[in-house]
Amino acid sequence: MEGLNVTLAITGASGAVFGRQMLLALEADERVARVHLVASENSLRVMAEEMGISGRNGLLEKLLGAAPKKTVQENDADIGAAIASGSYPSSGMIVLPCSMGTLASIANGLADSLIARAADVTLKERRPLILCVRETPFNRIHLRNMTLAAEAGATIFPVIPAFYNRPVDSLEMARQFVCRVLAHIGLAQADAYVWKPDDQA
Repeated sequence: MEGLNVTLAITGASGAVFGRQMLLALEADERVARVHLVASENSLRVMAEEMGISGRNGLLEKLLGAAPKKTVQENDADIGAAIASGSYPSSGMIVLPCSMGTLASIANGLADSLIARAADVTLKERRPLILCVRETPFNRIHLRNMTLAAEAGATIFPVIPAFYNRPVDSLEMARQFVCRVLAHIGLAQADAYVWKPDDQA
């Protein structure tokens, strides 16, 4: 079986550490042949504030801590990129974190950026689209847009970390959340925590 081609979008919602952990997991997974990373302009500011990573130049190296082996960086303004076409053999798309603005663009079919266009293509080709929304509390517009996206075929996967595995820090929380998301596109992770209710605390 050929390796998967996965698109990862990081948008301007808080929680950049989750996007970084997803990128690290996809880059390391031998079942993944190609990763297309699209970082929105707003995500760059969040990454600078939350992780001290600034600028678009060398972004992949900064996020991965090394030169990428299979990840390519796409420009969110480039609607002519391969992932903007249904003819490109994509295996699915993950938006993590997904801002409410990005959700609105996807839910309403605006396709006004590469992220929104790639998501639109993912839906029309009936491929997995996972929107890891990050906001609280939700207003009625957010809820309606989530419903619209879900009815179109997207999976709404809010960034809600688990605590039953007793994570020791935010990185472990993010990593385990990423494991759960990847399981939804057939990429179960060996280090994923599995709940065993019969275990003694």
